[in-house]
This record gives sequence, C-alpha cells and structure tokens, in this order.
Amino acid sequence: MNDESTADPKESTFLVTHADDESAVLKDVHDGQVHTLASNPGVEVDDAIEGTVAPDPPMEVSWQLTEIDERRSLSIAESEEPPTAREQELAADQPVGELTTEPRAGTGELHVLTVPEDDTATAVDDVLEDREATLSRAARLGVNRVEIRSAPGVVSVRYLP
Repeated sequence: MNDESTADPKESTFLVTHADDESAVLKDVHDGQVHTLASNPGVEVDDAIEGTVAPDPPMEVSWQLTEIDERRSLSIAESEEPPTAREQELAADQPVGELTTEPRAGTGELHVLTVPEDDTATAVDDVLEDREATLSRAARLGVNRVEIRSAPGVVSVRYLP
C-alpha cells in the first residue's frame, strides 16, 4: 500500500460557505469543488480566500488551509439607486429574459437583465437568495461587493471593487 498522499495541494480562489469554531467549508469558485476544513483558521462566511488547501493526513477526507495569499470579505446588497443610464440603455436593446454582461471600467462587471415589469422584485429577490453563486462570481472577478439596482423591467447586478 502506498503511504503517499493521493491528493495534491490545490491553489485557487475559494468562497467560505460555512464557518464555525471547529471547522469551515470552502468552495472553489473556479471548479465548484467543496473542501471541508478540519479546523477553522479564522475565516468567516462570505470571505473570499486566495490560497492553498491540502488534504489532511492520514485519511485525506478533510482539508487544511495551508496558505492564505489574500483574504477579503464579500458583501451583497440591494441599492435604492436605479440602474445607471448605461444599464438602462443595455436593457432597452435586449428582449425580455435576456442578460448582457459588460466589463466595468477598471475592475468588475455589470450584468443587466430584462424581466417582465411585474417580476422585477422577484428577480431581485432571486439574485439575493442565490447568494453563493453571486458571491462565487464576485470572488472569481476579484471584487469585494455586489450591488443590485432595479427599475421596472430592469435588474442590474454590479460587481464592484
């Protein structure tokens, strides 16, 4: 029997999806793999961690966060502000049910969705409730916060530094 590790250390960007005093769960935002840590090295839910995990010997069923290159706290919130003129323009140029993604000047991205006017609040709630997917995208993009703006028929999801 080979005593060597079967899983190599993995360097990536992770979203902390669960954390308590004893352990934490990290989700790789690039491939979706989930890593349960054998202990919590001080991370909190909604942290984005750029670092390295390694299997916890001898059974390798849990992981250790062996290196943290960067740690940042992510947030998601609905804004009172309406979508910008540019976001409204993008929405006007696409049919209902479509999504346009556009890089922001500098860092981040804009996602503009057109929805039936009566479903605008529901669409905003859907984005807020899909917290893990939204914050995983924010972590991949290297931003710290997500801001959701809306107007009847338009939802703007802004990934901001």
